[in-house]
Amino acid sequence: MGEQPVRVLACGDVEGKLNALYSRVQAIQKKTGQFDLLLCVGEFFGTTAEAEAEWQQYKSGAKKVPIHTCILGAASQETTKNFPSADGCELVENITYLGRKGVFTGASGLQIAYVSGREAQQEPAQSHCFTAKDLYALVEPLTNNSKFRGVDILLTSQWPRGVWHYANNPEVQTPNTKFCGSSSIANLADKLKPRYHFAALEGAHYERLPYRNHSVLQEKAQHVSRFIALATVNNPAKRKYLYAFNIIPMKTMEPLELVKQPQDVTESPYRRSDKDKTEASKTSFGSNEEEPPNQFFFDLGKKQGGAGPGRGRKRHQDGDGPGQDRRQPQGQAKQPRHHPQPTGPCWFCLASPQVEKHLVISIGEHCYVALAKGGLTPRHVLILPIGHYQSVVDLSSEVVEEMKKYKSALRSFYQSKGERCVLFERNYRSQHLQLQVVPVPLDRCTTDDIKDAFMVQAQEQQMELMEIPEHTDLKQIAPPGTPYFYVELDTGDKLFYRIRKHFPLQFGREVLASEAVLNIPTKADWKECKQSREEEEQGCKQLRDDFQPYDFAWEA
Repeated sequence: MGEQPVRVLACGDVEGKLNALYSRVQAIQKKTGQFDLLLCVGEFFGTTAEAEAEWQQYKSGAKKVPIHTCILGAASQETTKNFPSADGCELVENITYLGRKGVFTGASGLQIAYVSGREAQQEPAQSHCFTAKDLYALVEPLTNNSKFRGVDILLTSQWPRGVWHYANNPEVQTPNTKFCGSSSIANLADKLKPRYHFAALEGAHYERLPYRNHSVLQEKAQHVSRFIALATVNNPAKRKYLYAFNIIPMKTMEPLELVKQPQDVTESPYRRSDKDKTEASKTSFGSNEEEPPNQFFFDLGKKQGGAGPGRGRKRHQDGDGPGQDRRQPQGQAKQPRHHPQPTGPCWFCLASPQVEKHLVISIGEHCYVALAKGGLTPRHVLILPIGHYQSVVDLSSEVVEEMKKYKSALRSFYQSKGERCVLFERNYRSQHLQLQVVPVPLDRCTTDDIKDAFMVQAQEQQMELMEIPEHTDLKQIAPPGTPYFYVELDTGDKLFYRIRKHFPLQFGREVLASEAVLNIPTKADWKECKQSREEEEQGCKQLRDDFQPYDFAWEA
């Protein structure tokens, strides 16, 4: 072919390190020749004084930008000040802000679709967030064209959720990227069929194997897509943040050349079968260190007592799990409820063979309550999803609603015992959500005392717990995949800490066991509170009986 390829550089989060970026670009161009375009995804601007000073040098003209640079908009509220409008504009000579969303077509015919910022978690959306309406406005004009085959390049700041399905596992680089990204971006990528898709924000470099945009033997062959995530400029781990490639615009290519399939091509990660959609991805993203399975085990594989003989439940799990309603109409098969399942052993999924059901207190439609093994007090319990979810922010709406009902029921129950309850979750080195619920006698201390105890012990360990507004959804401040520690008090006060490096696994227990709260410091380690099987069964039966009047899951 006689078509000249466009020479492109793509870059991850710049975060204001303009001098480092352009020095690297100039070194590459000196070695390999001039590039036509630099595309930047993620956060282009920084928030430090040093980053601001560097930007002013380019803004004043004291320094020149050596390559035509196209950037996305802000991915955080702090950097929105650098973008004068949502429509896109030239910020300085050779740096073009593309805009909130749209399609940029170069003189060569190269077509670049883009979406700035992060997915909005609420309405109205903040200025650094995109909405479903934005994506619809981008997709519809393109896909309604009968000649649409896809776009050459897609630029997003967020990753597409689940992009690693059917592909090579990314190297373990940053915690919890296994659950990072946006399902809306995944849907966008599926519809726009980009030949190259670039994203950032996770501090990771990941080049996925190319994937098909058609079903083999069922659909006409189409071009393949490549997803590349890029790291932050000048990152200390020296992860790749610049990607160089040549591309001939799709519109000028011969169809047979365009749809050539490389040997390592995979199925599309966004078009999974129904069976695959029930499984979590098999990936090595995030930390391989999993906290030992040391609490709250339930085994449905053995026919043993647990939910109480002769007591009916509204529903239950497939098989002969506790509380299964066996009063089925004759000849009518029971329709099992499908919950998300783990890819390997999980000590907390209710249907797992690893669990001990003698500790189960109550089973609802989507959640269950269990006595804590090695609990701080005899009424220390957990609320857990029946299906496999890693954290509260991953839960579906129906699971969230039932979890709220259990919280309310437990608060009423504890109040009848002269206690207030503290709830906490640690989404770090765990694979299944465990919302711990610990009662504290009203005459031991006030809620403010409990809050102060968390604050003080956090400060002692150089951690800053943040108070979040009562009606703020945790998803607004902790996107799926974010490691965090979360506390909820009986007054509605909420404390949040985003875990960045190491975190003491028993921090929640240590605070509540301290002299300022329960004054049982020797019980800070659950292993010091172990009971025999008989003691556990007796304690669970007593608690189950006591809780029954407050348990909405029991049949009348």
